[in-house]
Amino acid sequence: MPRQTESRARLLDAALIVFRTRGYTATRVEDVCAEAGVTKGSFFHHFKTKEELAVAAAERFSEHADTLFAGAPYRAVADPRERLLGYVALRRALLDGPLPEVTCLLGTLVQETYEIHPAIGRAAGEHILAHADEVGAMAAAAKAACAPEADWSAEGLGRHIQAVIQGAFILAKAGGGTDAARECLDHLGRYLELLLPPVEEGRQAAA
Repeated sequence: MPRQTESRARLLDAALIVFRTRGYTATRVEDVCAEAGVTKGSFFHHFKTKEELAVAAAERFSEHADTLFAGAPYRAVADPRERLLGYVALRRALLDGPLPEVTCLLGTLVQETYEIHPAIGRAAGEHILAHADEVGAMAAAAKAACAPEADWSAEGLGRHIQAVIQGAFILAKAGGGTDAARECLDHLGRYLELLLPPVEEGRQAAA
């Protein structure tokens, strides 16, 4: 990796850590440089402002998440109901670790910057909604298989799932630990099991 590209990558990876630990407003350029082990001159070679760094960090976080979910075991599950439940189970499993490492940078940025730094809020929000749409597509497949006559929308369920996950992160930060967040995702899993009866059960009910 060329040296300039490497230093930019180190700044972005440092930003993922520092923004999630300190928040956007409390983070200084010096904090990111110290975490990355680079000079301020190097920072300003790659980014004009801290805001520009945050927009790029949102993109990098989303790319990491996309790679993680693309290779996750639930992707290979044939049953659409079990695939959706597998996604929620993975999100629960990902809560193991220090809070700054397991919470969502995108949610943190949106909450803090949506009005005072709209470019950051917009970038982070777009990635959150795009992922919600992907989950909504999984929900659509599960609905078609298990509850085709239900009057709720798969898109709405995808966004509800993301709302629960983001809310769980807030509870984790408020309580200083992930126990409450895990409980939220346990409840979410049970809710989905009730909303999407197994195919055999659904067929019996329709008969």
